[in-house]
Amino acid sequence: MGFFSGLFRSRDKPQNRTTGSAYSFFFGGSAAGKRVNERSAMQMTAVYSCVRILAEAVAGLPLHLYRYKEDGGKEKALDHPLYLLLHDEPNPEMSSFVFRETLMTHLLLWGNAYAQIIRNGRGEVMALYPLMPDRMAVDRDDKGQLYYEYTTSADDAPISKSSIVRLKPSDVLHIPGLGFDGLVGYPPLRWQRTPSALPLPQRNTAPNFLQMARSQAVCRSIREPSRTRRGCGIPG
Repeated sequence: MGFFSGLFRSRDKPQNRTTGSAYSFFFGGSAAGKRVNERSAMQMTAVYSCVRILAEAVAGLPLHLYRYKEDGGKEKALDHPLYLLLHDEPNPEMSSFVFRETLMTHLLLWGNAYAQIIRNGRGEVMALYPLMPDRMAVDRDDKGQLYYEYTTSADDAPISKSSIVRLKPSDVLHIPGLGFDGLVGYPPLRWQRTPSALPLPQRNTAPNFLQMARSQAVCRSIREPSRTRRGCGIPG
């Protein structure tokens, strides 16, 4: 029961199990003996192609902000401040396409997509910045309120002297993937670790396998000259 109680964790204490850039999979390493993470999996053509196609397809969809009219219809809210953020430029460093492509890539690989909501003194949303999912942790405080903890790195903007920044849910855009509690998504690669890992060790051991096979063929040719063709698997 301990295994299932940990797997189907209740909503009172959600956890993001991808915290840390060197995390191990939920069930340990892959059956192929090769540790696979999001970045190493992207070296595989199949994984890279699937992630790229899905991310670009979602990023290329039209994104508009609408408002309802008195007659029950709707119209584009072109004068709303959020329209430019969502449709054109979520922040000065990236377009709406790049922003949505990045979040979709995070969602496909890590099972969660996060973006920090930057507000001005009046509480108005000024920008949206993607956050790395492997450095985000989701938890509850003593009062049962959700909070997000993000571990900064040397490459991030110096927004705080501390290496861990605590964010309120109102300051984080969180898109969870498939999960059990509806709060934190589980990385798809965690469940598909073996199929993703198989080509990596095959690629690494291919030269050794060919060298071993060549040596066995030479030894068999020397010891059993009359059975060389049949021993090497070549029809006689």
